[in-house]
Amino acid sequence: MEEGIVADQDGKVVVITGASSGIGRSTARLLAADGWRIAAVGRSAERLEKLQSELGEGVLTIAVDVAGTDAAKQIVDTTIEQFGQIDAVFANAGVYLDGEVAETDAEAIRKTIEVNVVAPLGLVQAALPHMLTRGSGDIILTSSIAGHQAIYSEPVYSASKHAVKGFTHALRQQIKGSGVRVAEIAPGVVLTDLWGYEEGDPRAKERLDVATGIRPEDVAEAVGFMLTRPRHVTIRDLVILPSAQDI
Repeated sequence: MEEGIVADQDGKVVVITGASSGIGRSTARLLAADGWRIAAVGRSAERLEKLQSELGEGVLTIAVDVAGTDAAKQIVDTTIEQFGQIDAVFANAGVYLDGEVAETDAEAIRKTIEVNVVAPLGLVQAALPHMLTRGSGDIILTSSIAGHQAIYSEPVYSASKHAVKGFTHALRQQIKGSGVRVAEIAPGVVLTDLWGYEEGDPRAKERLDVATGIRPEDVAEAVGFMLTRPRHVTIRDLVILPSAQDI
């Protein structure tokens, strides 16, 4: 990453969901290295504790299912109690679902919508009053290329990510001039456990070599760029794809 791209962020607080793996974990690492305090949210307490041990002071771990009842309030209240403020929310946690709609389990559809749509919207709603009162902040939601272009093999997932993009655009207009920026990042294939690639998987290099996948670190760097633009600039949508992705 270019030196200084996330400079002068010491003391700022970011809530990151899905922080125990993939894009969320890489973003936590990048921002912590540049002085941000991190509220790392995920389902796996063990993975979060490992991340906290790696990153050291300034990391709060919140082990919770983001789709759970009152999870959003718990995340926001715990973060403010610990750090006193929230400067950014990266609503990143998500699940993937593909397949034929007629053959898809109804519970899987419901869970996908709860995690990918209801949970991030609820987190934003819980954090927004605090940010509006302060007159500053950043909200970034993880959408997908499937939120910009419907993909026939994953209609439910595409619908959930279109919802995220639509929410981003409408909320940005609703609170324009408040000092709070709203944006979405839309990755293509990212070589994480969501695609069956655990951290350190040697197979990932093969995909990188032929440009059919990108690293979670690549997405994290893009998030860092979005967060550190001058306050008069909003990167509303950032689509980031492998160079050879066929889409």
